[in-house]
Amino acid sequence: MWSKLKLWWQFEARWYYRDFILGIKNLWKWFPTIWKDRDWDDHFIFEILKVKLENQAAYIEKNDRHVSAKRDAEQMKLCVNLIKLIQDDYYRMEYLDYFKEDYKFIPTDETKKWYTVETTAIEDNLIEYFAKYPRQYRKVVSGEIDFFKKAEKNSHVIALEIGLHNQEKAKWLLFKLLNNNIENWWE
Repeated sequence: MWSKLKLWWQFEARWYYRDFILGIKNLWKWFPTIWKDRDWDDHFIFEILKVKLENQAAYIEKNDRHVSAKRDAEQMKLCVNLIKLIQDDYYRMEYLDYFKEDYKFIPTDETKKWYTVETTAIEDNLIEYFAKYPRQYRKVVSGEIDFFKKAEKNSHVIALEIGLHNQEKAKWLLFKLLNNNIENWWE
């Protein structure tokens, strides 16, 4: 019995205070993220993953205890940047940098309860956007990429489909990076 107690003290119990202190530090570090967490949207799942990857990248980069530590930290930071782009719908909304519209709300009855929207294009540089993504443009025009099955293929719809496709590619790349590397990201 005494030998078991001695072994327990030598290998487990004497490190409990370190685990306790680390647990308190983790609670402090994660409190803002968990406080803002909600269960209804993918944004919050990505937020938790982003914070975890940021913390782990900083830890691995700071300690630099294995040969590929710098490369692992870079890959984690790349995943964090992809998560930010996905959360912000960057690729889905990118075409709006090339296309500006003015909206006018016109009442449809005298009580002004119901309105219709009239849009006027102010700036239309979608040709530059299409030139930025020529392969995706060809795929959308040929019908290989077709998110809106019955929609008329005007330039606005083509730009939206390119944005949706690029957003899906960003998600695919993020999860491909995680799938290929996550088991190797440890100290």
